[in-house]
Amino acid sequence: MKVNADTSTHQSHLTDLMGSDKPLTKLDLKEDSRIIRFGKIFRQSGLDELPQIINILRGEMSLIGPRPCLPYEVESYLQWQKRRFDVLPGITGLWQVNGKNRTTFTEMMRLDMRYARELSFWLDAKIMFKTIPAIIRQIQDGRTVKNS
Repeated sequence: MKVNADTSTHQSHLTDLMGSDKPLTKLDLKEDSRIIRFGKIFRQSGLDELPQIINILRGEMSLIGPRPCLPYEVESYLQWQKRRFDVLPGITGLWQVNGKNRTTFTEMMRLDMRYARELSFWLDAKIMFKTIPAIIRQIQDGRTVKNS
């Protein structure tokens, strides 16, 4: 992403998705002026998430958990949706391996809260096992959108 990029388009896109039953499509699947040259490849493959390993080492994130969200996103959360903060945010999680951009905002919230309720070593192992196939699907979905 470009430094100091205008976030108003993203905020509007996110607000629209939060208030609808539309799938959580990424704004950058279209032409997004916030993305640097070759950045789309990093975003589609998930490689842009690797610097977050520093946050894991600091104890601010976990490898597995709900995706971190932006402050302006939290402002719009209903009280029940804030329960997703009962666990540390993660790079991959139940939502990512169960449809990610094919799910709605409400479905994402329910998956995040299910993860927080059912937290276990075996659930984490299952999520890790399903992460690579989920990334491959995400790349394929990005190519499908690009070609349509």
